[in-house]
Amino acid sequence: MELFKKTHFDFIGFRWFPISVSFIILFGGLAIIMVKGFNFGIEFTGGALLQVSFEKPVSMEDVRASLTKRELSSEIQSVNLAGRSAFIIRHKGTEERVQNLANELVGALNEGFPGNKPVIERKEFIGPVIGQHLKSQTLWAITLSLLGIIVYVGFRFSNPLWGLAGLIALAHDVIGTAAMISLTGKEMDLLIVSALLTVAGYSIEDTIVIYDRMREMNRIMYKEPLDKIINVSLNDTLSRTVITVLLVQIICIVLWLMGGELLKNFGLALVVGNILGSYSSIAVAAPLVYEWDRRMKGSRVSLPAQAPKPQQAQQQGKKKR
Repeated sequence: MELFKKTHFDFIGFRWFPISVSFIILFGGLAIIMVKGFNFGIEFTGGALLQVSFEKPVSMEDVRASLTKRELSSEIQSVNLAGRSAFIIRHKGTEERVQNLANELVGALNEGFPGNKPVIERKEFIGPVIGQHLKSQTLWAITLSLLGIIVYVGFRFSNPLWGLAGLIALAHDVIGTAAMISLTGKEMDLLIVSALLTVAGYSIEDTIVIYDRMREMNRIMYKEPLDKIINVSLNDTLSRTVITVLLVQIICIVLWLMGGELLKNFGLALVVGNILGSYSSIAVAAPLVYEWDRRMKGSRVSLPAQAPKPQQAQQQGKKKR
């Protein structure tokens, strides 16, 4: 399936504009994260956890509306308890405030549902020690994932430069998405962390497809200059890349617009990350490989071994015989 006919864009000739934009996003995103920080969720900061039930059926939307009226923005999860309406409510706060938070939440529910008194079945505090542990694990998960990607790409294409170029493009996608979360004040929770890792995996997979085409074309067009090989490879895979990202984006947009409160931010992060990932795979990763090779004075050390010339192939055949 092709969305459009074969294109002939000069990606390498105009490489500096997208590369410059990517580095602006990369370093600008880092600046935003460092200055503004994240609005960490209860998993990272600690807070109160309440499980409440109602005698009569109650919808999650009504519970959320009752808490919002009292400016108690909380994370709400529905629980099935033998036909009763039960909910787990998480609200950020210190351990000293747990009791006050519990009273505020119950007061808001009593006000929102007169005649249907909520019953507190569980009340806990998620401590900051757990939150700090999760932060540490999150950083390790992202760091090890990125290192693993460099090793895998370097091994598969026999050159760590390819992995490094892919990592720069991938970092652009993850940091750009994280900066959007920071700038908009969206809550950084474990779902967003999983979204960032998903963006990283999707981005490097798209980059590997382009790299694989570059390796294949280098064996076929070994007499051609490197910029032509990369341009042909990018144009050959462009239709596939666009079709893939459009199909993925349809699902992500549905999650963003119709996934409910818990999945809304997750879907938004995937939408932004997929756009950045497709852009960097096409316009950043491969051009970085070319720029490195150009600065090495055209030695083409950045590409896998080229196909032998016909005379060399005949000589190798004679030696084997």
